[in-house]
Amino acid sequence: MGLSSQNTDAIDSWNMKSIVLDKDSNTSLSQSLISKKQERKIKLSNKEAIIGQASVIAKKTGLTKESAQFLGINKNQFIAKDLVLTSGHKLNGNHQVIIDEKFKNDGYKLDDKLKFNSSKTNYKIVGFVKNAKLNISPVIYGNISDWQQIKNLNGQFIGSGIVSKNSNYTTNDSQLKTYSKSDFVSKLPGYSAQNSTFIFMIGFLMIISLIVIAVFLYILTIQKLQNYAVLRAQGIPARTLVNATISQSIILVISGLLIGTILTAVTALIIPNSVPMSFNIPILSSVGTGLVLTGIIGALIPIKLILNVDPVSVIGG
Repeated sequence: MGLSSQNTDAIDSWNMKSIVLDKDSNTSLSQSLISKKQERKIKLSNKEAIIGQASVIAKKTGLTKESAQFLGINKNQFIAKDLVLTSGHKLNGNHQVIIDEKFKNDGYKLDDKLKFNSSKTNYKIVGFVKNAKLNISPVIYGNISDWQQIKNLNGQFIGSGIVSKNSNYTTNDSQLKTYSKSDFVSKLPGYSAQNSTFIFMIGFLMIISLIVIAVFLYILTIQKLQNYAVLRAQGIPARTLVNATISQSIILVISGLLIGTILTAVTALIIPNSVPMSFNIPILSSVGTGLVLTGIIGALIPIKLILNVDPVSVIGG
């Protein structure tokens, strides 16, 4: 789930339930603007926060340029207050930024000075935050006034949108529209297509697993057909042989899952930080359960051979 989470890590960290955007922005935070005139019709509580988004190229002499998302926030509102820093301190002045740890991996340090795009203004790194990604780009948190400067808005607009912890938050301006978190996330560029691709991959994994297990058990059954015939001739009930086959299938699948889990954990330790990797335990558990079920289904295919085995013809042959 690494690529998927890098689309929404920052959004998830806000614990938001809804967002207010310009209704003509196509549900895009980067395309939305809220004017000062509209601000008069907006009532904010401690569960709302104004945010501004701008795509930037962050650069520092001697280091790699970084494509990032600059998010302007108000230091007195909940997004800024709830930031969990891994080092440094929160925003307390102008031209200060808190940045995703990807920058640290690329050599950026606390107190370094950044420039964005073609601007000559220096921005000081005062903190780092973990897993702050939006649209697969690292996030740079800064003051909303700096966002206005980066966007060259001349103070005409207060932000791109309003993030709320209330699912039913609305404004009195007909030009602004409230979207749920799920609606907003589903409109992120490439997010839905990416998730659909992974869902199909997981589905095909189940089908391939079913075929492999069924063929493996079928061959195993054919090889042991004489053994089954002897057991049937000795009066062993077919039910006992069927249960043994299903048990073998479950043992094989669970053993494979355990080995796969260990190898995945080892891989996670040695894989480079540049590779997006994230594990969702509920989804992994569901896939694991699905694989066990496909193993049972796969075991049903060779069972017909066991039920129809004729001890006389097999042993005599």
